[in-house]
Amino acid sequence: MGYFRELPDLEYQSFLSDSISSGSYLTVKNLFRRNKLRDDLKTVFTVFNKYEIVEGARPDTVAEEFYGKSDLDWVVLMTAGIINVRDEWPLSNKHLYEFAAEKHGVALNDVHHYETKEVKDANSRLILPKEKIVDSNFTIPNPDNYATTLNPVRPVTNWEYEVRENDKKSSIYLLRREYLQQFLNDMRQIMIYDQSSQRVDNRLARTENTRVTIPQ
Repeated sequence: MGYFRELPDLEYQSFLSDSISSGSYLTVKNLFRRNKLRDDLKTVFTVFNKYEIVEGARPDTVAEEFYGKSDLDWVVLMTAGIINVRDEWPLSNKHLYEFAAEKHGVALNDVHHYETKEVKDANSRLILPKEKIVDSNFTIPNPDNYATTLNPVRPVTNWEYEVRENDKKSSIYLLRREYLQQFLNDMRQIMIYDQSSQRVDNRLARTENTRVTIPQ
């Protein structure tokens, strides 16, 4: 993932047994130097394009298609607000079935919950929206005959529920291409170290070495 190339370096006190001296350091990526999309931009829809993730697509293939570079997969994830790819990226049909079968076992086709069907009156006015979770015996007065009642309810199986939840993950918003370079520039500016006693240069900082500074 190209994201780690954007992170600045950190020289950290070496605790390895083969260190050549007490003043040895390891150079690592500073994972604590994190960035995120500004919260106020999430509501500015002119900055984003809605994108539908197709069957079998991965963050790197989406980045290749949308931005022309697969190593911008981290931009896809960051602008889509995805932190945990395993849980928040849609599964392929094959992997979804394997996941659901393992989770529900023989109860895969059992009822997960009941939900309403859409009900309109004779004038096409909406009386009851669909997909509201209710009990199986939920009833309403018949809008066209108040002497009777309706049971506008349908069961949703565990499998159907998992398919729906997976489908919800397929619609994401991606930063529009014309804003990509500015986003990258801002990201790299944020990653520059400010002046401090630990700063070596813009992209490198060095932590205190306790073996040197603290008497034994």
